[in-house]
Amino acid sequence: MKLDFYALIIFIHVVSAVLSIGPLFILMPTIKRLRGVDMDVETAYLSIVNVVIRIVMHAGHALVVSGVLLLIFGPWPWYTSWVVMTVAVMLLSGLFLSRGFTFVLRRFHRPGENKNKILHRLNQTSWIYIGLMLIMLWLMVQKPVLW
Repeated sequence: MKLDFYALIIFIHVVSAVLSIGPLFILMPTIKRLRGVDMDVETAYLSIVNVVIRIVMHAGHALVVSGVLLLIFGPWPWYTSWVVMTVAVMLLSGLFLSRGFTFVLRRFHRPGENKNKILHRLNQTSWIYIGLMLIMLWLMVQKPVLW
């Protein structure tokens, strides 16, 4: 059985896509449980949130690299409409991941910060990021001709 390099890149791309969106669904119940807990429990839940965000972030890096390799070795040019739109949505999702998660989590332990407001923002950002990832997933699977 011959291992096809392009098929291997597709496999890596699909696995990294799953890992860049799937763990976010763990955040919803974790964020919900973070409201009004003791400091020890809060620290444990925040550790889970940080691990999830790191997994999503690193999977996103693998997703981008494998996507670039698929474009280099595949049949689609860079200027194809679905590729351009995927890159645009990807840039938006990167902005949300850095500004919506990391920035918000840094504010969590500052004195005088409203933790419920931060948790609401974290939950909202998670759903926005999931939506952006689903749009990218649709673009990559459907490959619509937009122009």
